[in-house]
Amino acid sequence: MTHGEHESPDVAGEPQRPGPIGGEINTVLHGLGTRFRVPALVRRHSSRTVMGAFALVNGVISIGIMSAAAVVTRQPLIFPSLGPTAFLLFYTPTAPAASPRNTICGHAIGAAAGYLSLVLFGLTQAAPALATEVTWARVGAAALSLGLTSGVMVWCGVPHPPAGATTLIVSLGILREPEQLVVLMVAVALLVLQAYVINHAAGIDYPRWSPRPQRA
Repeated sequence: MTHGEHESPDVAGEPQRPGPIGGEINTVLHGLGTRFRVPALVRRHSSRTVMGAFALVNGVISIGIMSAAAVVTRQPLIFPSLGPTAFLLFYTPTAPAASPRNTICGHAIGAAAGYLSLVLFGLTQAAPALATEVTWARVGAAALSLGLTSGVMVWCGVPHPPAGATTLIVSLGILREPEQLVVLMVAVALLVLQAYVINHAAGIDYPRWSPRPQRA
């Protein structure tokens, strides 16, 4: 077992950033343990076993809430790109890419770029690529959508990597109706709200909108 593979000691103390595995889950755990007076959680906030368990439970809760809302509202609130977004919001909540501004604007750019690509290549009424075949028009739409998403996010200063998945979901025809894109953005907003509540409960300085200035 190498030095980097063992778990952190079972001791109390202020969490270090970045944590043992590069993220901030240990900081979130320490904050939750302190707020809700769970000494064992405070002591073991840097244990890889505990951090993994938290990531597992939080992932289940995050997408579980979306799934329950989808069943109740009968709206497709579950999208593949929400998975990496959820991980980012809780793994590195203070990173600029995880801020509400970058998350919401990034997915909005991705959805808009994907739909624009469908329009330009005449694919708004075409069946999803995964259900039929990948045509040259579809190749063009996918390439353009990802290029536009990457470029516009950089130009606007709102990078959010999971938005690259969102734009491909749209340009590949999995979601191609404007109403579906609105529902997608509602789901993103709900996930951001959950991240805001949990991170603030843990004492994390998660922003209301724009990223916090990065420390030198």
